[in-house]
Amino acid sequence: MARNEQLIRQHKILQILERYRYGCLLEEIRDALVDELGLSSLHTRTVRRDIESLQSAGLDIDVHDSGRGRVWKLGSSGRGMHKITASATELIALSLGRDLLLPLSGTPFWVGIESFWTKIQEQLPETTWDHYRKYRQVLYVTGLAAKNYSAQEGTLKNLNRAIHQHRIVEVAYQKPGQPSPSQRRLEPYGIVFHQGSIYIVAAASELPADDPNRIRHWKLDRFKKAEVTDDYFKIPKDFDLEKHLGGSIGIFAAHKPMDFKIKISAVAANWVVEDPWHPEQVVESQEDGSIILTVKAAHELEIIPRVLALGPEAEVLAPKSTREAIKARVQKMAEVYEKR
Repeated sequence: MARNEQLIRQHKILQILERYRYGCLLEEIRDALVDELGLSSLHTRTVRRDIESLQSAGLDIDVHDSGRGRVWKLGSSGRGMHKITASATELIALSLGRDLLLPLSGTPFWVGIESFWTKIQEQLPETTWDHYRKYRQVLYVTGLAAKNYSAQEGTLKNLNRAIHQHRIVEVAYQKPGQPSPSQRRLEPYGIVFHQGSIYIVAAASELPADDPNRIRHWKLDRFKKAEVTDDYFKIPKDFDLEKHLGGSIGIFAAHKPMDFKIKISAVAANWVVEDPWHPEQVVESQEDGSIILTVKAAHELEIIPRVLALGPEAEVLAPKSTREAIKARVQKMAEVYEKR
C-alpha cells in the first residue's frame, strides 16, 4: 500500500506542477496534494522526497529562489514540450481513435485526449493538415453511443481516486425500474470502457470473500453519488482485470462463464464468421453449410439478444434453460403481434 500511495502522490505532483508555469512552494504542493487526494495530513519532507525520486528518474524538475521563497517547477522537457512529428497517415489513424473514444466526453480521459490533439494541431505543418482534411472527407466514423459523461465527472473522479488508493466508496446506485437509489459500499478494482459506456469493476463489501457474486460490474450512468471513505480494502492477490473480463462476450460478471452452443443456418453462418462473438469461440462446420457455434458468456442475456437478432437463422442448443428462455420470449412476442 505504501508503494502504491507514493506512486499516486508522485503522479499528482506532476499534474500540479504542469498547471503552474512559475512553479510552487513546497507548502503549496503539499496543500494541493492533501486537498486533491483527500489526505488528512502530509509532511513537506515527504513531498520533498517524492520530488527527489522524480528527479532521480530523469524528470526535469527545477528548484530556484524567488521573491516568495524556493519554488519547484517543471523544466521545458518536463512540461512535455518535445517536438511532435507525425505523418498524414499517422494523423488519420490517431483521429480515428479520437472519434471512437468520443463517448468518453466529460471525463478526465477525454481532457487528456483533447489536450494531446491540441498540441499536435499547434506543431504540425499546414501541408500535413491539408492532406489529412482531404482524406477525412471520405473516411467517416459512425455507430458510436450518443453519450456525454459530464454529469458524472465528479463521481468518476472519486471512483478513480478510490481505485488508486484502495479505499471503499459509499454510493447511491439506481438500477432501471428501481424507484429510488440503493445505498451500497463498494471496493472498486478498475474501470472498463465497453461499447460506449463506462463500467466500474467493484466488489460489494457486504458479501463474504468467497461469494462468487461479490465482484460485479456497475454502470457509471446509474451512480447518483459516490463518496470516498477512510476505510481501505485489499484486492485479492489472484485478481487480474484482463483475465476477469476475457472470459465473456459482454460486460456481465460471473465467477465461472458458461458454454453456450448455438446452431447458425447456412444463410447466417458467414455473418458470425465475419463478425465473431468472441475471440475464443469455436466454430464447427456442418455438411449443409450451417455451423455449430460454441461460445463462453457470463450470462444468458449476453447471448439471447444476439440469437433473437438472427431470427429463425439461429437456434440455441444448450444450455436448456437458455433455450426455454428464448422460447418464452418468442411466444410473448407472437402474442403482442397477434393482438392487432
